[in-house]
Amino acid sequence: MGERKRIPLTIFAVLFLISASSFPLLRASDDADDAIFYESFDEDFEDRWIVSQKDEYSGVWKHAKSEGHDDYGLLVSEKARKYAIVKELEEAVGLKEGTVVLQFETRLQNGLECGGAYLKYLRPQDAGWKPKEFDNESPYSIMFGPDKCGATNKVHFIFKHKNPKSGEYVEHHLKHPPSVPSDKLSHVYTAILTPDNEVQVLIDGEQKKKANFLSADDFEPPLIPPKTIPDPEDKKPEDWDEREKIPDPSAVKPDDWDEDAPLEIVDEEAEKPEGWLDDEPDEIDDPEATKPEDWDDEEDGEWEAPKIENPKCEAAPGCGEWKRPMKRNPAYKGKWHAPLIENPAYKGIWKPRDIPNPAYFELKKPDFEPIAAIGIEIWTMQDGILFDNILIAKDDKIAESYRETTWKPKFSVEKEKQKAEEAAAGSSGLAGFQKKVFDLLYKIADIPFLSAYKPKILDLIEKGEEQPNLTVGILVAILVVFVSIFFRILFGGKKKPTRVEKTNLEPAESASNQKNGENEENKEKEESSAPPRRRSTRREN
Repeated sequence: MGERKRIPLTIFAVLFLISASSFPLLRASDDADDAIFYESFDEDFEDRWIVSQKDEYSGVWKHAKSEGHDDYGLLVSEKARKYAIVKELEEAVGLKEGTVVLQFETRLQNGLECGGAYLKYLRPQDAGWKPKEFDNESPYSIMFGPDKCGATNKVHFIFKHKNPKSGEYVEHHLKHPPSVPSDKLSHVYTAILTPDNEVQVLIDGEQKKKANFLSADDFEPPLIPPKTIPDPEDKKPEDWDEREKIPDPSAVKPDDWDEDAPLEIVDEEAEKPEGWLDDEPDEIDDPEATKPEDWDDEEDGEWEAPKIENPKCEAAPGCGEWKRPMKRNPAYKGKWHAPLIENPAYKGIWKPRDIPNPAYFELKKPDFEPIAAIGIEIWTMQDGILFDNILIAKDDKIAESYRETTWKPKFSVEKEKQKAEEAAAGSSGLAGFQKKVFDLLYKIADIPFLSAYKPKILDLIEKGEEQPNLTVGILVAILVVFVSIFFRILFGGKKKPTRVEKTNLEPAESASNQKNGENEENKEKEESSAPPRRRSTRREN
């Protein structure tokens, strides 16, 4: 027998590297078999996705590479446009049984100042919609993904549910949703719906929110309506007295109470300071000013030198005619009012009686409508939004595997590139610090008990991102908010009077009036704080 030939070790090494590099692809292929739906956009979308033919959706979708990668996605190519595109599923996906995972990637390559980057998971077409007529009114089961504009900065999770009593479909919004990442990197959004009536919202694989569909604390409005509601037909009796205190009818104004006494009077004891220059004006013509050569008295009017502060007044206690100052009038009492006493007829703040809610129902699990299509219907002021790797699966492990094989490699490359660019710009230290600060502030804004202050905090963050030199000022402003909340918790705020529950329109009017009032107040503040106008250098004819 001949001697067996030995295979060089280098061949083994090459075979090992080939097999190792193919492993992620095999894993992705295996996962694709387990996925209910998966869209990688590796190939052009036009033969699989349907663009809405409605005139208002004029935005052009493109099959394009993610910046810096060979990976393709679905690109929003134009600014200030409405976009709508839909993909029908081969089979409807039920949401009532087992776990369902919804996942997709977006990259805001040019940032996102005002616009959406969310997906709509649509009901079957027998609900009343057509792919070529897909629009904002097309009925969906779930809406999920980033949305940012003005005070709005959230990763939406909204589900529509049919009220079995009224037959109406109601939108239920996740309370205190997480904020949208503020950078231009690829991010992956995951919603995991579990059989125990819970939903988990993940960003880049990290849980940002966990909620229960049946909890009134997690969704607005709550899925299960209140058992009772105020009777809309109940009216307050005409003799109902809500005044807790009333002016004392037996009180009499004292004889020595002078309502006409002024608040301030001239201080007769005041004396003119020594050195006061009575004959010197506060301002004088600038002696160094000269009339411009091109000044035309007929067209421009008679020229006047600009005024400057009188230098003689700087060393003196004052200039011009001296007048005695005013002081508070010790005899001032103001308008007399009778003191308040307990109202013997007081009945409390009236509110309508409660009646059984005709829309009330009970259930143990949400009655979700199935998903028959995936749609993207957005309005955005930014271009460069890239959608990729849309996945529906029955196991969160499958979604995790996709994140590891499709999103994470891209994100790692982008992150390293970002660090390199910051270092090359010579500001990596400051920029890195600012990035950490803003990331921390976004997390602070997501704290539930700060929800009332979230719009203000997000507004401050956005200003800081636009003007990085304001970072310290932003931190101080946020600190002021925390201190305000701390003192409010310690000492309590002003107690708001109990109000009668009214219909939906009245609170809206009240809020509108309050807002108008605030605008007027702000306007007055601006006017009162405006600097005095400079004296004109020309005289009107």
